[in-house]
This record gives sequence, structure tokens and C-alpha cells, in this order.
Amino acid sequence: MKEIFNNYFDNRELSWLKFNERVLEEAEDCSLPLMERLNFVSIFCSNLDEFFMVRAGTLHDQTLLKDGKKDNKTGLTPSEQLTKIAARTAELLPRKENAYRKIIEGLKEYGVEQVYPDNPRNGEEAQWIEKYFTKEILPLLSPTVVDKTHPLPFLKNKELYAGIALKSHGGSKHIVLGVVPLTVSDVFKRIVFLPCEEGKIRFMLMEDLIINFVDKVFPNFEVCDRNIFRITRNADIDADEALFDHDVDFRNVMEELIKKRKKLAPIRIELFARTSTIDKELLAKKLGLEMSGDFVFVQNCPLDFGFVGEIRDKLTDKAELFFNVRIPQQPAMVKKNRSVTEQAEKGDMLLFYPYENFGAFIRLLDEAAVDPAVVSIKITLYRVARDSKIVNALIRAAENGKDVLALVELRARFDEENNIGWAKRLSDAGVTVIYGLDGLKVHSKLLLITRRIGNEIKYVTQVGTGNYNERTSKLYTDLTLITGDKEFGTDASLIFNNLSVGVAVESSSTLWVAPNCLKSRVVEMIDREITYGKEGYIGIKMNSLTDIDIIQKLVEASRRGVKVELIIRGICCLVAGIPGFTDNITVVSIVGRFLEHSRIYIFGKNERRRLYISSADFMTRNTERRVEVAAPIKDKAIQTKLLAIFDTMLKDNVKARIQLPDGTYVHKERKEGEPLLDSQQFFYEQAYRNAEAAKTENEKKGGYDLNGGNSSDRKEKAVVKAKTVVKVRRISKK
Repeated sequence: MKEIFNNYFDNRELSWLKFNERVLEEAEDCSLPLMERLNFVSIFCSNLDEFFMVRAGTLHDQTLLKDGKKDNKTGLTPSEQLTKIAARTAELLPRKENAYRKIIEGLKEYGVEQVYPDNPRNGEEAQWIEKYFTKEILPLLSPTVVDKTHPLPFLKNKELYAGIALKSHGGSKHIVLGVVPLTVSDVFKRIVFLPCEEGKIRFMLMEDLIINFVDKVFPNFEVCDRNIFRITRNADIDADEALFDHDVDFRNVMEELIKKRKKLAPIRIELFARTSTIDKELLAKKLGLEMSGDFVFVQNCPLDFGFVGEIRDKLTDKAELFFNVRIPQQPAMVKKNRSVTEQAEKGDMLLFYPYENFGAFIRLLDEAAVDPAVVSIKITLYRVARDSKIVNALIRAAENGKDVLALVELRARFDEENNIGWAKRLSDAGVTVIYGLDGLKVHSKLLLITRRIGNEIKYVTQVGTGNYNERTSKLYTDLTLITGDKEFGTDASLIFNNLSVGVAVESSSTLWVAPNCLKSRVVEMIDREITYGKEGYIGIKMNSLTDIDIIQKLVEASRRGVKVELIIRGICCLVAGIPGFTDNITVVSIVGRFLEHSRIYIFGKNERRRLYISSADFMTRNTERRVEVAAPIKDKAIQTKLLAIFDTMLKDNVKARIQLPDGTYVHKERKEGEPLLDSQQFFYEQAYRNAEAAKTENEKKGGYDLNGGNSSDRKEKAVVKAKTVVKVRRISKK
């Protein structure tokens, strides 16, 4: 039977590249501070690195096995997808180069200048540069000449190298390849700061310095050509397949797989055009890399933007180069002077990051660690901070005799090593550590605190959209619900019991739990709205939409007249506005200062409206191959708050892009007379207003303020302190 691929589908990989293009647009936005634009260039590049390592890597593997496997939405084979990826990437890279060039030019006005060693400003600077290289860098380099007796060294993933075409001074016409590692982070820094006038910064990148003096590295050869290059390797490892033949601890398997990942096949080569005229196909051949020339990309800007942080650190005194400082505020629904546990038992609370601070959640864990009534603490950990206060609180709880269980997901991509380390530390402290289910990543954000008060069992449950990570809570927009609702606690207890014995939840009463009882509930809710036709409503905010079954249901809803509003930051395989199919669907993407990460589901209007927050995007991997949790919002005040958040994002006319029927995205057009609305900026201003109002209210009541302590107590302490200071001064005079 002939396959039919509808025009309301977009390819997953090409849709992701459109998202990364929106990130690049932020780097091109002249209204943003220069260093923030440079940061967006860096994000664009790191996003692209991961995309090639994972997504292009997966497609590459598929071409080796069976190229006939087609994308189920657009009918493209792996080879066809790779061809389109290469072409689209080649279109985006010149824009990145241009953005970088303009940013560097703009920074000159602030006394910041990138210097190339072959173009010093005077002879004195030239001498300093050469002397620095000879004394500080040359002794630390490890060059290799590749010939019959010296094989090509292993080229590490994402590391910079110099590739040098060499000819012996003895008159031989034979060309050999010299290779020099350029980024040895444990030996020398990426940036060299040159001596200059106070208040100015002149810097060179280490790779430019080394490549300029590479003839000193190979004194017995004539340098015929030189280039800087970088290899990106496939990082698509299959932990579940590796476990199949291992009867050992999962942690040990993951440690071995991480080592294996570093040696997988190359997917991409990047060349710095300023230093080389070498043929890219020839270079790939000389490096012994069997790959398409389409995946050798020549660029006119740095190949790695890991140096941006060093520049930022040097410019902290130039506030005009950065976004205005924003500090996460005290959550509006959490009183600082009262136990978080007690507040949760009296009513539900919603935290909204990064606008509200992470401290309330840490307080909840700290309280549980010392509360005599706490029997157990159970939590799922997917990505945690390097210096995690959450893990430290769990360890304190275990040391205090609490029954603590932590599910540490060792398959959290690129966080495996960090999670392995935490798993060891937790286990050593007496925490029961489990690793999840065979074939299913545990991506849920779930915490359950169980307390015994007399003969009564009480629960405090937390369900979130984002990771338990203090660092990313300041960068990602996420939602956290904390509740004492017994139905939540009962379901959460069921989930943890199932995880502990290695089985997925088959059914639950209140929480939706993937893989068995989340997608089916979503489909049921869409079906319900379909019955209402033009009176139906569906609103979804998430990171990505790829699940073909849910997409088909949304299309069916649109064709029945249901209004569907989607706020999708990244991949969206559904194309809105296609006549006869998706006329009633709009897709909005917000890319701004903070990474939009929260997930909100809205079904219905008025009295029949149902709202949920969730850890799950509508991607097949989330709905069918992960443990995810969605939580209903029962509290009316929180429902109102969530609806206001969703509505504000729909009205964003600064950072919002609208998807067009051809699948492209354009900035939302602002109506005449309509004020500018940057939703992220609005939410922060709102958080500041709420915090100030709470502070004023507490001071009126003589209660605790946001800094802690009763206001009348503080006045008394201030008087005592003043008297003490006076007394000390009198004594010192004597």
C-alpha cells in the first residue's frame, strides 16, 4: 500500500534546526546587550554540537543498518534527512559568522578587542606575543607527525587540533601530516590576555597563537599549509542494549559506556577558513575519516565558543554589556516565616522559576531531614547541580535515621558522569539508590515526604516540570506544585513502590503516569473537547511536539472546530494553518533570556476546564518510553495563576514567533498602539511587585519580612547593636 504523508507534518530534525535558528536570531538582535548576544552565539553552537552527536549520529547509524527506514511523518529516509541537515546547517553558519563579527566589532567601543598574532598593533606587541608563545606554550605542546611509523593519534570529540601539511627540509617532495592538540584545558587556558592600557582588554585565542607559530613546533620541516579543525563524534549509546549481556551493577555499565562514547565514529568536521586553503575532502582523507564532504564545514569564526565565560568574567564592571541583574524572589504563595511542610498541609502552593527562588523547595527538604515525624523521603533525580544542596539534604536526612530513597537516572544524556558520582555518594551515606526501569528512563520530577502524626499518615508531595537543579532553576522557566493532598501522596507512593520493584505503573487515580497512563489520558481529554466542536478548547505549553498519535488527534480536533493554542519552544512536527486540517491551530515559540521549559496542559473552558503541569513533552520517547508524571491543578487560585501565565505568553509580542503554514517562524506582529510585552520580563517584574507587597504587608502586621525575623524583633536587635557599638567605642577611647 502506498504511504501518504500529510502536508501538516514537519520533519523532527529540520524543525529542531528551525528552533536553533531562533536562538541565532537572538544573537543577531541589535537591541540586546553585546555580551548576551555573544552568549546566544555560544548557545547556538553548543546546541548544534549536541544535535550532531545525538540526532545526526542516530541517523548515521541507521544508514549503516537499513536506509529504507523512513521518517513516519515526512517519508524521508535517514540519508535524505542527513542531506537536508547538512544543507540547512551550511545556510545557518554564515549567519553565525556574521553575528560574531558584528559583536566583536561592537565590543571595540567598550575597549574589548580580539587580536590575531599575525596582525599585532606594533613591534613591541609582536615581540611580546612571540616571547609568550616560546616560553609559555611551546614547551607544553605535544605534536605528532603522521607517517608510516607514526599512526594518526586519536582525535577527541569536540577538541581543537592543528592539521599541518609538512615537507622535509631535505628536499623530499613527500607531504606528511602534522597534528597538534590546541585545547589542553588542564595545561593552559583558551584565552591569552595581552598587556594593554587600564580599562581595556585585548585577547587572543590559544588556537590562533599556536597556528601562527606552528613552524617553531616542527623546526625540521617546511610548513606547506596549516589549518585548525575540530571533530564531532557520534554520542548515541544504547544503555539498555549494553545491559542485556551484563549481570553487573548498572553504574559500572554506564561508566564503561561513557568511555565508549568518546571513541565513536566522527559525524562532522569543522575547519577554520582563516588559516587554511586546504581542500576539505583532502583533509578528511588525510585524517582517515570516511564521511561525506557535506559534513565538512568551513567557517570564518572560532570553532568552539567555550571561551565566552572567560571574557564575561573580565567584563563584570561593564553592566551595559549584560542584561539587567534579576534576582529570583520569594515565592508569592510561600510564607518565609512558616514551615513549608505546614503550609503544604493547609493548601497547595505553586512556585514559578526563575522568577521565584528555589529556596522554598530546599527548605522543604531541610525541614524533612530533621523533622521527627518524617518517616521517609523519596525522590527521582534526573539532572542535579554539581554542588547540589538537594543531595546534601537527602544525605543529612539519611544520617538522621530517615528512610531515604533516591532514584538516580544514570541515562540522563551528558549528565551520566555527574549522576554516577552522586549515586556513589548517596549510597555511601546510607540512602537507598535505585536506577530505574529496563528500557524506560525515569524523567519525572517527583518528591514524596511521608510523615506519621500519632496514628495518622500524612504526605507532602511535590510534582514539577523541571529538574532538581539550583543552577538551572535560575535559567529555565519551570513550575513546581507542593501539596498535602492525600490523593497525590497515595499515587506518588504507588509510583515509588513500583519503581522500587522495577515495574511501570499500570493505572493511577489522580496523577497521570507514563508510559501506561498519561498518553491515553491526554487522548481522552482531546476526544472530550472534540465532542464540543467549536465550543471546545485545548491549550498546551511544552518544549517539543513529535508524538504522531497526539498530533493526529489535535488535527482531528481542529477539523471539528476546536480552538487549539500551542506554545512550543523547540521541535514542532505539526504545521499550523493548513487549510482543511490545522486551520484552528496556532503555534507560538518563545525564545528569550530564559529557556522556556515548563509544561502546561489545558483542556476545556470555564467549569469543565482541567489544568495539569507535567514533566512530559508530547514526544514519543516521553509518552511511551519514559516514566513521566502529570499533576492536576485543583486549587482555584493556582488555576487562575496558571491561566494568566499561559495567556501572557500568548500575548508576548517581543520574543514570540508565530509558525506560518509553510513551517517557518516569524516574529509576532505588534498591532498599532499595542504596548510591548516581553512575557519573561513581565513575570520578573510581577515577582518583584509580589515580593515587595508581601514585605510591606508583613511589616504592617509586625510580622516576618522576606529577609527573615520579626520586624519588631529586628528593631529591638538594632537598638541593642547600636548600644553595643557605642559601648565599644567608649571602651576603645579609654
